[in-house]
Amino acid sequence: MHSTLTEQARCLYGDEYRPTPECTKEHAEFSFVEQLTFADADAILAMLRELCPHLVDGYLPVWVRNLAYRLVLLQRPDEPALLREAARSLWSHGPDWDDIAADLERRAESLESA
Repeated sequence: MHSTLTEQARCLYGDEYRPTPECTKEHAEFSFVEQLTFADADAILAMLRELCPHLVDGYLPVWVRNLAYRLVLLQRPDEPALLREAARSLWSHGPDWDDIAADLERRAESLESA
């Protein structure tokens, strides 16, 4: 197993900005999903920001990005900046998730005005 979520994601999906490290381990997507599911918000954000620094780039599948942001927001539901970041990701990969993105932006505005 890799020591960080970012390393495991890079090895499994590749990295648009760095070479994929040589690895002799077999990778199963389910083990990455398990690691992602129980990762703390900082580890998830580190992975997203390193592998997708411009939000719409990188090789992480859209479903992984959506799940990652969902897991971060479950851990940090009251951070307007994160709500907006997740919304921007959804807007860029929509329109299936446009209603969810709009709701995240409304929640961010509500939190800031409270």
